[in-house]
Amino acid sequence: MTIDEVSKLLKLKLKTAYAIVARGDIPAFKVGGSWRFRRSELDKWIKAQEKRGTK
Repeated sequence: MTIDEVSKLLKLKLKTAYAIVARGDIPAFKVGGSWRFRRSELDKWIKAQEKRGTK
């Protein structure tokens, strides 16, 4: 996935998505100069965030 797709999925502004990725909070990797995301890793990350929010 691209950062545009991730920002839409998470309902974030693109600038906020870039900030979160730059901090290393979301699992991502770079291809050339562009951030890429595996949907399976994002799903795991989302589930972990949900669990963290319920504690």
